Amino acid sequence: PPERIKIAVVEGGREAITHYEVMEMYKNNTLVKCILETGRTHQIRVHMSYIAHPLVGDAVYGLKKQRFNLKGQMLHAKKLGFIHPTKNQYMEFETPIPEYFQRIVNIVKND
Repeated sequence: PPERIKIAVVEGGREAITHYEVMEMYKNNTLVKCILETGRTHQIRVHMSYIAHPLVGDAVYGLKKQRFNLKGQMLHAKKLGFIHPTKNQYMEFETPIPEYFQRIVNIVKND
């Protein structure tokens, strides 16, 4: 695309596969779980924007004016796994949702 900072879904582009599941729906927001088959630049952000559901806090692929004063998107890798490039061994890491993320989820639940 003409904007070098943005990636887009385009005919003939590189394959990128994101599976998503709706976890909870609120009045103006939805909590989703995404599982990636590929690892493209900005993949989740691009795909969610493409289906008209941009991430909260994403001023590049979503709304320019944001409701919350975030330093990034409401995007959290709860679990990350990969084969280590030199040890050729599967490694997996898991971390809970950050406190600020849960605070914002609680706000949108009560809207």
